[in-house]
Amino acid sequence: MSGKTCAHSSPADLYRRSLHLLLDKDIPGWIGLWAADGVMEFPFAPPGWPQRLEGRDAIAGYMRDYPDHIDLHGFPDVRIHQTTAPETIVVEMRGVGRVVESGAPFDMTYIAVVCVRDGRFASYRDYWNPLAVQAPGLDFAGSGAR
Repeated sequence: MSGKTCAHSSPADLYRRSLHLLLDKDIPGWIGLWAADGVMEFPFAPPGWPQRLEGRDAIAGYMRDYPDHIDLHGFPDVRIHQTTAPETIVVEMRGVGRVVESGAPFDMTYIAVVCVRDGRFASYRDYWNPLAVQAPGLDFAGSGAR
């Protein structure tokens, strides 16, 4: 699957495409969905984990080894909510799979606030559960924190 975007695709379509790329373990394709100056934020990040990534290169560095740590199998229960700003969506979802290092189940709920500009992610605030990084094998951010 390609990371190509279309300026006419909706933020919800772009988001759904991003989930398919993650399931395909196509991290370069997923990174290709980002604006060069895109910002990814993790408001609930625990100490030692990044709270803000600025620019496509920083986001790529963070996500580069993601499939080596989390083997995603699906995203059940995806709900995408439109906002009064057409370029902004709020997403509720669950990611399921397994932790590669331990083989343990991976089951994480997320809420994300996503803004799209010119068919690419410009801003992505990921409200994930910081307690999950205490599981073995989840230090994919290179933070040293567990």
